Amino acid sequence: MEGPGASQGDVYAVVDYPIATVSDAFSNSANWCDALILHLNVKYCRSVSLDGRTVLSTAIGRNFDQPLSSTYRVNFGYSITASRPDYVDVDLHALHGPLGTGDYRISLEAVGLEKKRAFVHLRYSYTYGFAGRSAMNMYLATSGSDKVGFTVIGDRNDPQPKFIGGVRGAIERNTMRYYLAIDAYLGALATPAPARFEHSLERWFNATELYPRQLREIDRDTYFAMKRSEYARQQTIQ
Repeated sequence: MEGPGASQGDVYAVVDYPIATVSDAFSNSANWCDALILHLNVKYCRSVSLDGRTVLSTAIGRNFDQPLSSTYRVNFGYSITASRPDYVDVDLHALHGPLGTGDYRISLEAVGLEKKRAFVHLRYSYTYGFAGRSAMNMYLATSGSDKVGFTVIGDRNDPQPKFIGGVRGAIERNTMRYYLAIDAYLGALATPAPARFEHSLERWFNATELYPRQLREIDRDTYFAMKRSEYARQQTIQ
């Protein structure tokens, strides 16, 4: 959805993990960082205590190696807004974001289903003023001019369907990348800890390759090298 001064994307999915697995994983703030770092543009994430609150200190950047000094720092307040045996709702909220954007929210809610599955809803949204709109327009006029989202416009039966572009396309791509990061993290939990991060990288990259028109940005070797470096930095720098 795109409105005056705000954008929002939602993903609804049935996942093959029991509600207890989803709830246990994302009721721990540090685990969010191991999931979020899979996203191309998340360059750093650390769970810290700030003024008595749990905060995810993140760095947002481009889809290539960057020093933290050239990224945008975004602090997400972390809260569990609901937690029951059959339901969980976790919210990340940042007042300020890069390039004149703000009021960032990443929320995940999940409800248990039969056969050890869960129904999940991921929401990603933010607001922007004049500076944020100008930055987005510049992106859409240059490197983002040929990029599309997932919503089909026109005839769905067309062998070469036309997808939404512009701001709507951008929010859809980013929301899907965050959802795939969450799913990749969950899918790697059964892997022993030493190999878990590598497995989650594999799962995230392979999932994005199912949607090359929307999500392909860099090749596999470049992605793995970049994320290994960023993950190592995340473990050492406060």
